Amino acid sequence: MTSQAPRTFAVLSLLAAITTLPARPDFRHGQPPQAQRPVNAYLPDLPKLAHPASSELRELVERFVTDRDGLRRFYSAQGSTLQLQRLAAFHEAWLARLEALPYDPLSSAGRIDWHLLRTQLRHEIALLARTGERNVELTDLLPFADRIDRLQEARRAFEPLAHAATAAGLAQVAGEVKQLRAALEPADARRPTKIIALRAASRISDLTSTLKSWFDHSNAYDPQFSWWMREPQKAAITSLDGYARFLRERIVGFKDGEDEPIVGDPIGVAGLRHDLEREMIPYTAEELIAVGEREFAWCEAEWKRAARDMGLGDNWRAALERTKQDFVPPGDQPALIARQAYEAIEFVTKRDLLTVPAHAIDTFRMTMMSPERQKVNPFFLGGETIQVSFPTDTMDHAGKLDSLRANNQHFCRATVHHELIPGHHLQMWYAARHNQHRQLFYTPFWIEGWALWWEFHLWDLGFPLTPENRAGMLFWRTHRCARIIFSLNFHLGKWTPQQCIDFLVERVGHDRHTATGEVRRSFNGSYSPLYQVGYMLGAIQLRALYAELVKSGRLPEKAFHDRILEGGPMPIEMVRAHVTGAKLPRDYRSSWKFLENQP
Repeated sequence: MTSQAPRTFAVLSLLAAITTLPARPDFRHGQPPQAQRPVNAYLPDLPKLAHPASSELRELVERFVTDRDGLRRFYSAQGSTLQLQRLAAFHEAWLARLEALPYDPLSSAGRIDWHLLRTQLRHEIALLARTGERNVELTDLLPFADRIDRLQEARRAFEPLAHAATAAGLAQVAGEVKQLRAALEPADARRPTKIIALRAASRISDLTSTLKSWFDHSNAYDPQFSWWMREPQKAAITSLDGYARFLRERIVGFKDGEDEPIVGDPIGVAGLRHDLEREMIPYTAEELIAVGEREFAWCEAEWKRAARDMGLGDNWRAALERTKQDFVPPGDQPALIARQAYEAIEFVTKRDLLTVPAHAIDTFRMTMMSPERQKVNPFFLGGETIQVSFPTDTMDHAGKLDSLRANNQHFCRATVHHELIPGHHLQMWYAARHNQHRQLFYTPFWIEGWALWWEFHLWDLGFPLTPENRAGMLFWRTHRCARIIFSLNFHLGKWTPQQCIDFLVERVGHDRHTATGEVRRSFNGSYSPLYQVGYMLGAIQLRALYAELVKSGRLPEKAFHDRILEGGPMPIEMVRAHVTGAKLPRDYRSSWKFLENQP
């Protein structure tokens, strides 16, 4: 019998014993069906909206975003030297003008926006410089990059086209690629690292998009253009596509029919230091890893307590396995998620913990996630639409069992409120309606920190009713501690992606497929380097702020939460300034030592 067989037997036995969830007329926990709620309940306080509380710099921030985005659209050759130069000069000019702006007359909110914009400008200048430095590292692998970018930029500038000379230059690309591949082909060749090769393949994707856009503009409209360019462009695109595939297969290690290896792109000590400055976190990466380990130890102690309450001694793995086995039959997951969503709404509204508008309650939606997307997101994604992972009939047998276990009732109950209300859906609802200009200052420490703060807070308020409920919440809390530890160690160059996967399996209790999906999601380039850190650290910051303001009696709880939501996205240190009404001095620097005196 294979190692998979006992687990398969246990899961099938449990499925046979489970009956479909009984119909529950009260699954909305007192909320009316959307179509039966009076539409007057959706109307805001119109007199209040007639006198918005935004700062006097709101239009200035909006103007910056609009002008910056216009330049990005014009300089559309992504990552080109000219694009980087022009955007850097634009940001530097804005920074100089902002520094010259009279500061003393600004209100508390205006001063917050001034500091936020200055920090953002410095951050974007540094990111542009980082991209430029990395492009230089790719020069030997992509000697034709500037030539391709220049085609699009000359067209944007309405420069006349020398058809024969341009065609000749374009025709060289296929030959250059052939020589590059020949030089890299031998097993003993001096090849780039997997990280550099993956960067090069990504840059090639940008170049082919640029080349196609340039060609499509004039093809068929200019007879000379089509006559000269069609074949050289076609050959260049074919060779570039083949070169990117060569880099991925021969150097990165991708094999057709398999998931691409997880390589990632660590940013190093200097990169982490800069990114932490943008987030206004006055700690080093090493200090933050220590925080993750401290929180992890708390979770381990709670795991043992939950296991004992289940009658399993100190065996946290047995407690986790029992929790994973408690799932609903295929087809019943949407009803479970809906019921759990309204359960959380009832919990926070009955206690009057924050303002939950009827419009927000009635407008969240649900979709089911495809099997392909579940490879990267084996659990939930959220916001106005909660995207639910669950096995489909197209998955193989092992994949179905893995997805059932990963999306059991208790894991779900611990994260539905994270994704919907009072978590992401509610905060996005507010962000779209209050201080919208602060979308520029979006940060995972605010977006993810807020949602995880509610996992902290609901735990303290008794939301988990059973040891299995606690186990579900502990899995995710341990997971968020682990994200600090593995992601920072990776970006410091201390851990490989495989070490990160092994850590999640051995210390958190992930099944290997969910651990692999988590690490792939963390390092595939879709998320900023500090994104995974932002969950736990943002929640810890909000926990410290709650103790400072609410537990001390300085501010009612509902007002505390409402002010955070109405302030909009920004680093939590600026949330603190907003909630307290602090009037920041011009020379203010990040200094909030939120890790001291933690509750």
